[in-house]
Amino acid sequence: MTVGREEIGQRSETVRRANLSAIVRELHARGPQTRSALVNRTGLTRSAIRGLIGELAAAGLVSEASPQRLGTPGRPSPLVSLDPDSASVLAIEISVDSLAVAIVGLGGVVIELTRVDRPRGDASVNEVVGVVAKLTRDARSRRRSSRRLIGVGAAIVGVVRRTDGMVSIAPNLGWRNVPLGARLSDALGLSLPVSIANDADLGALAEHRRGAAVGVDDLVFISGEVGVGGGLLVDGKPLDGIAGYAGELGHMSINPNGAECRCGSVGCWETEIGEDVLLRLAGHPDDLGLRGVDEVLRAASENDPVALAAIDHVGHWLGLGIASLINLLNPRLVVLGGRFARLHPYVGPVVEAELDRRALAAPRDLVRVVPSTLGVDAPLLGAAELAFEPLLADPALWLGRRDLMERASA
Repeated sequence: MTVGREEIGQRSETVRRANLSAIVRELHARGPQTRSALVNRTGLTRSAIRGLIGELAAAGLVSEASPQRLGTPGRPSPLVSLDPDSASVLAIEISVDSLAVAIVGLGGVVIELTRVDRPRGDASVNEVVGVVAKLTRDARSRRRSSRRLIGVGAAIVGVVRRTDGMVSIAPNLGWRNVPLGARLSDALGLSLPVSIANDADLGALAEHRRGAAVGVDDLVFISGEVGVGGGLLVDGKPLDGIAGYAGELGHMSINPNGAECRCGSVGCWETEIGEDVLLRLAGHPDDLGLRGVDEVLRAASENDPVALAAIDHVGHWLGLGIASLINLLNPRLVVLGGRFARLHPYVGPVVEAELDRRALAAPRDLVRVVPSTLGVDAPLLGAAELAFEPLLADPALWLGRRDLMERASA
């Protein structure tokens, strides 16, 4: 069978695009590297690296510094860096207690970040979108580099259909069937793609690329704020389900004799480890919010028995649920985010004891439970990674398009 020139050319172009993606992903994830390091990490030849770096440099996506002298024989290798100003994204987070907007440059450089508190309770979609639009305008006015925006990513505390950004339910905001993707696109007026996902899913993505789970491809991220969310990565890829609804760990049925949940079910995991449970058991009003959590942690640090008992309750049920997830998913790492990261010094021993009791020995021996290293900003940084994904997947689409990007986001 004879292969035509056109087919050979198509195969060659496919390989070229994949190789460009491999290089840009490496630089985006790991920072500046020498050409020699890129050869080792990507498996490409030196000549291929040289040619592809030349293309990326001509497009303004990368720059090369003077060769490093490493004290070894031979010609020193130039240091290749992504230019954070060559392409940036707008990241948005809509949470129960705050709204945040960030401009993040290529390579994960945070150029601008603003977070404002918001009162708890049902939130008007118009009000939230209006505040986000104002925060965006203010951020862009402070940073000229934001003119090179290539996309928008948003994290929200709700169940999201990723294909169009429809929020089917966000119980802690009082939202149902909100077309958030379309609403943000209209309010921002940027003529850019808008991608939206659940906050815990994006927290998992951020921890995988820049936080506690770097180098770990099988992980569970458990987010604890007012409610409980989860993000799952299997073999480095998100486990989203057919429409992006997977990972609602807080609504696993865990206690058949438990309390009624805000979702309408009974005995959800959230009803045993949620913030309101912690506050109530510690003797505080369950709507006291972050201030109440601070009070519980302060009291626990002073060995207050009521606070310690409340934390112990959360730790017991947290461990019970994690054990089930370990048996089901066999992860390498479980990352505790949000409130759970703050509780980890107290609940860690209880969780580990529950895992020893309830998880199967083989997967239990392989897993670690650790607190988040990105803290409250994990979902926001994950939103930035979501917005960067089209460029990382196919940098060839962006070569030579800086003027077009500027006009699109002006």
